[in-house]
Amino acid sequence: MNKEDCFYLGTIVGKYSFKGELLVKIDSDTPENYLTLESIFVDLPTGLVPFFITKCQLHKSSLLRIDFEEVKEESVANMLLKKKLYLPLTLLPPLKGNKFYYHEVIGFSIIENAEILGIIFTIHDKGSQALFEIKRKQGTALIPIHDDFIVDVNRINKTITVTLPEGLIDL
Repeated sequence: MNKEDCFYLGTIVGKYSFKGELLVKIDSDTPENYLTLESIFVDLPTGLVPFFITKCQLHKSSLLRIDFEEVKEESVANMLLKKKLYLPLTLLPPLKGNKFYYHEVIGFSIIENAEILGIIFTIHDKGSQALFEIKRKQGTALIPIHDDFIVDVNRINKTITVTLPEGLIDL
């Protein structure tokens, strides 16, 4: 499985017991949606490796406590600490309307007043405000991803129509 065919689910942040159970911080507002997983991909130096889940439950409402078939010793659990976890893109529920996954809008055109402002080539989501980075004729520009700015997401035409505050695109 290639990382490009997957989405980031979370990171192994700790051990729960000496028998190898691990605590996973999920990058989701609904960690309970992932309680019935049968397997998950762990990002190891050799690439994404599938690990099979024998038990998965919520831990303190924001973490998952996972017992993997392959992890029965504390030394193996220690090697997996801070590793990132991935799932195939096919497991993401489709979004409708103006909601979208960041990976799905790469390559979309940003349009304002029937004019193409640029093409999304990356999304920055590490700071307090997620941003589209678009390629323009004059270089690049950053546009905040905010519900107040997004008018329409057209998946067929691969466009996102926005209404931006005056002068924002020129910053």
